[in-house]
Amino acid sequence: MRDQTEAPSASPAEAGPDALPAANRGGGGAGAGAGAGVGVRHARPRPPGEHRLWPRSFADRLTTPLPGLRAFARLAREGAFRPGPEGLRGIPDLPYAPAPLPAVAAGAVSATWAGHASWVLRIGGLTVLTDPVWSRRILGTPARMTPVGVRWEELPPVDAVVISHNHYDHLDAPTLKRLPRATPLFVPAGLARWCRRRGFTRVTELDWWESAELGGVRFEFVPAHHWSKRSLLDACRTLWGGWMLSAAGATGAVKKVYFAGDTGYGHWFGEIGRRHPGIDLALLPIGAYAPRWWLRDVHADPEEAVQACLDLGARRMAPMHWGTFVLSSEPVMEPLQRVRAAWARTGLPREHLWDLPVGASRTL
Repeated sequence: MRDQTEAPSASPAEAGPDALPAANRGGGGAGAGAGAGVGVRHARPRPPGEHRLWPRSFADRLTTPLPGLRAFARLAREGAFRPGPEGLRGIPDLPYAPAPLPAVAAGAVSATWAGHASWVLRIGGLTVLTDPVWSRRILGTPARMTPVGVRWEELPPVDAVVISHNHYDHLDAPTLKRLPRATPLFVPAGLARWCRRRGFTRVTELDWWESAELGGVRFEFVPAHHWSKRSLLDACRTLWGGWMLSAAGATGAVKKVYFAGDTGYGHWFGEIGRRHPGIDLALLPIGAYAPRWWLRDVHADPEEAVQACLDLGARRMAPMHWGTFVLSSEPVMEPLQRVRAAWARTGLPREHLWDLPVGASRTL
């Protein structure tokens, strides 16, 4: 919903094309990270923390329509919400290997999987959390199958947080309450109001293809095949997407990390790769995909995630969004088994698949 307390935006005639939401500009939107594709127009980064007005709904951004009553009736009739007993037997085998965060040299990039879509990224000298969920339980699901991979007390000072969308397994109010209220938050269009109501003072909300900068790191919000909803009456009132983080490395070359958030498979991956050639690491979801008829449009399966990595042109892939919460009906170990098999079929180097245990780290 439009925040009536926000400061009014300049009119298009006053502000120029870069002030318009990406959907109104044409040509795919605004800013992108350094080193983007030839022939793609990129506007300057947005000012951090600006107050903006947004449309009441982002339903026009949906790749496919949301399920109707008939689909919900089928889901209730089939009862395919959770794995059966056989599918849950793999819980003791879920990979969990917490270790101290590695030291990161200047210009290096490090990724530590805390579980689900939560990562501790060190890039450009900053520590960035993605979709931080440190709670034991989220609304509507059983408790975590694996503990959080990094104890909150062991985190370095958090320089920024990125949020992909407002679903409870990605936007966790109890976890955000642990942060200082001056922590910079980068969020989708329409979500700043929720954050500011909870006392956060440095909130930057972006449309697709828009970017902002902090401490030499560029944060660009990119499209995803998903949706948003946090209550009965707010479907698609805020935007959803992924994040491209880019910063100069030790040799001066730009390092790029793509965090997909939550997404189905589709055309956006190729477009993101075209705008951002040379992605060093893609953090891609591989779980919560069954039953397929219900979740295909919004959750990639392991084979689709590997194809997304190829579409992106990313050098490395780190699977996520599996092994933490029981959100769907596939056996709990199946996503890892299938992504390893799909990766092997590509012929790409095995070491470029960062199939980390919860709590483990890898450094570029």
